[in-house]
Amino acid sequence: MKQSEIFYGYHVVTERPMQLGQHILFDDEHHSGVYERVMSKLDIVNDIYRNPQKYENTELEYPVMVALRELALEEVRREKYPHYPSRMGCLYVSETLQESTNWADYFIRLGRPTFQIVKVKVIGSRFVGDATKCFDGVISKEQNLAMAEKYWENGPNPPEEPPIHEFLVGGDIEVVEIVREYHGH
Repeated sequence: MKQSEIFYGYHVVTERPMQLGQHILFDDEHHSGVYERVMSKLDIVNDIYRNPQKYENTELEYPVMVALRELALEEVRREKYPHYPSRMGCLYVSETLQESTNWADYFIRLGRPTFQIVKVKVIGSRFVGDATKCFDGVISKEQNLAMAEKYWENGPNPPEEPPIHEFLVGGDIEVVEIVREYHGH
């Protein structure tokens, strides 16, 4: 595992407001809400992989597709890219305040409760990924693992598909500034 870096970013706070000086720890023992949502679908994911024929003509629920994706992404990350933060134990940040403001505006348009933009100091690891390489999980574990490999490899996109950068950070994360308040709107 590579040594921790120190860097700063901006985070759009959507679940509950954060406090100045608040620390968040994400590592192999400290997970995000994504972890809980994915693990709640583990039994059905295991059943899909054991009995794929049972699901061939079934439209999977979106939370199940997310669980299939995130479990494949985690398996590939642990095996080939352990120095990157886990998507199930990370904070998503932006490099610039403008990028973060764009995400906040997008979340507000979707009706997602949005409370703040905070500046964070991260002592840990990061991965600059491309959200266009995310995928909906399917019943084939091999397909999910192949798509997960493409996500972590993060190769170039075709010219007609510009990347949408997503910055995953893990480690010790401290709120160093509350930049903007939205009051949950």
